[in-house]
Amino acid sequence: MRQTWFITGASSGFGAAFARHALEQGHNVVVTARRLDKLEQIAAIAPDRVMAMQMDVTDPAQIAEAIAATEDRFGGIDVLINNAGYGIVGAVEESPEVELRAMMETNFFGAVAVTQAALPMMRKRRKGAIVMMSSLGGQLSFGGFGPYSASKFALEGMTEALAQEIAPFGLKAMIVEPGAFRTEFADSALRHMPRINAYDEIVGGTRDFAKGMHGTQAGDPMKAASAIEAALESERTPLRLALGDDAINAIRDHSEDLLAELAVWEQVGRSVNHEDVAQDAA
Repeated sequence: MRQTWFITGASSGFGAAFARHALEQGHNVVVTARRLDKLEQIAAIAPDRVMAMQMDVTDPAQIAEAIAATEDRFGGIDVLINNAGYGIVGAVEESPEVELRAMMETNFFGAVAVTQAALPMMRKRRKGAIVMMSSLGGQLSFGGFGPYSASKFALEGMTEALAQEIAPFGLKAMIVEPGAFRTEFADSALRHMPRINAYDEIVGGTRDFAKGMHGTQAGDPMKAASAIEAALESERTPLRLALGDDAINAIRDHSEDLLAELAVWEQVGRSVNHEDVAQDAA
């Protein structure tokens, strides 16, 4: 059955791969980006099934226009993919507040704004899925990636609640947590913050890794698109979908560390009740 996919940040990387995959499956696609000219190649693939819209996820008027145009042309949205975003590399102290706020506006508030604008239509149709592009950094963080992870942690927390809220309307929400994929992210979507020498030995390795991985990442964005569609079509769509060996290994190790630490400190954690509560519980 032909669906309509609405994709933010579709000019390159994951967004472009998702659009191409959806078109290969015969779906309609709405591609959005801040610059319309960057969407021309995708629009040319199947002009009768593609609508390209200039849309900044931080601009409510542009979001409303794109959602309304999608409903007018295709009747609604079946798959909303909140993909627009970028990253920051730098220690927390190295990251100016203006940079942190700007990234949160795009990575978190932008995804929320697009979701809120699309939900009335999706609830009315009582079908569809919302995909939030997070990262393995949405489950754990590393020195030098704290600001980026903060935006993804926020997105995941909201989406976990969203999934419960929209399920009664026949809607799904899924968080995607990719590892390193061969996109332009490491080249053009990572902003390196001004260095503070005191952090060179602590964050320097992260900076070098971020700069050096471009073009060598193991993950294939087109295969990620196929995996996402398979998960969405499954009878039991997962809340979280980790993609890539690095993501799966890192998230598993981190989860095991969390459980081990919880066990070590369990008795201390359980010792904080009032005596009458503890006695009743016993």
